[in-house]
Amino acid sequence: MIDIRLARERPDWVKAQLAKTGVDGAEVDRLLGCEARRRSLKQELDRMRAERTRESRALGALGPAEREARRAAMRALGERIGALERELAQAEGEFQTLILGLRNIPRPDVPEGGTEADNQVVRSEGAPPQFSFEPRPHWELGERLGIIDFERGVKLAGTRFYVLLGEGARLERALIAWMLDLKTGAQGYTEVWPPLMVNSAAATGTGHLPRFRDTMYRDAEEDFWFIPTAEVPLTNLYRDEIVDVARLPIYLTAYTPCFRREKMSAGRDVRGIKRGHQFDKVEMVKLTRPQDSDRELLGLVEDACEVCRRLGLSFRVVRICSGDLGFASAATYDIEAWAPGLGEWLEVSSCSNCTDFQARRAGIRFRPEKGAKPEFVHTLNGSGLGLPRTLIALLENGQREDGSVVIPEVLRPYMGGKSAIEMPRQ
Repeated sequence: MIDIRLARERPDWVKAQLAKTGVDGAEVDRLLGCEARRRSLKQELDRMRAERTRESRALGALGPAEREARRAAMRALGERIGALERELAQAEGEFQTLILGLRNIPRPDVPEGGTEADNQVVRSEGAPPQFSFEPRPHWELGERLGIIDFERGVKLAGTRFYVLLGEGARLERALIAWMLDLKTGAQGYTEVWPPLMVNSAAATGTGHLPRFRDTMYRDAEEDFWFIPTAEVPLTNLYRDEIVDVARLPIYLTAYTPCFRREKMSAGRDVRGIKRGHQFDKVEMVKLTRPQDSDRELLGLVEDACEVCRRLGLSFRVVRICSGDLGFASAATYDIEAWAPGLGEWLEVSSCSNCTDFQARRAGIRFRPEKGAKPEFVHTLNGSGLGLPRTLIALLENGQREDGSVVIPEVLRPYMGGKSAIEMPRQ
């Protein structure tokens, strides 16, 4: 959540910054109006409670008749206090709804723009492969190789589900294992094996609740939400804690399946495995000191780029404009890999600096020095990389004219030494 004190002291600045993301200034005005009412009610309630305490202490020194009269007055005061407590509780609920629904403020250097058309390509690496034949899309490759089964996926669970078979399943597993080894080795992340379900407090801490509840799966009887990304459990590992400054920055990584209702993409990408309700991802999360987070974001981007680089993919880095930023993000870079069969760039990683937005919601703090007042950490997250889009890029870039697919060299030790997925014998 945003700093309410900042909004109170610099409302015009906050409204101007949020306007870059498409937020109407009236949302800030409503928040500040509710906050002023909440503070006023609390002050009045504190005054009345103090009055009740003084009156209670004075009862013993009064005569019987005066004491009875004073008790009647105190009962009336108690009723007013009760009514005010209910009014304050309602104001508190409204305040929480408003502040939890207000997005993060973009960093000053984020390019302004309204839609993804205004995003900026920062750099590109690797030349797209040249084919002497018309490259096939991954769904055609997968079916011909016998490694992706769409019909049985639909039979098991419905649309936007599929089954990976044989070398397809092994390639997915190889990608996950290799990426985790890279993260925990050369890139210095600590691996975590988190729950795949979290409670409402955790989902609220990262900003997924209440805003995105319609795109999340949940247990209808218990307070369990299936994670849309490992960002949620990784960030919340330190919820309501004061982290030792000597431990910062903290680098965490995890492989998890992820679950999202693709409600916003109805009718889009209906063929293939680009969009699904369940998908695999290796996630990266950082907790840093505020003054380090911008630099750490660039490091996060490089860690994602290195995965693409070692896989031999052609990719580009895209700076996301203010109007296309995610809800919790203050700055984001997307890494997109070229998919020749689809003829498009696929987002395989999105790396964001969430500044103190998530930390305020989750109560994650640190002391800059011994005895100092606790401050909120900055949180960052990024895919390192996301599947199945990385799998799409590997299949479509590695395809040969006979339909077989070359396996990147770094994955071959995880594939039993195989250099290619060959067409099955007829």
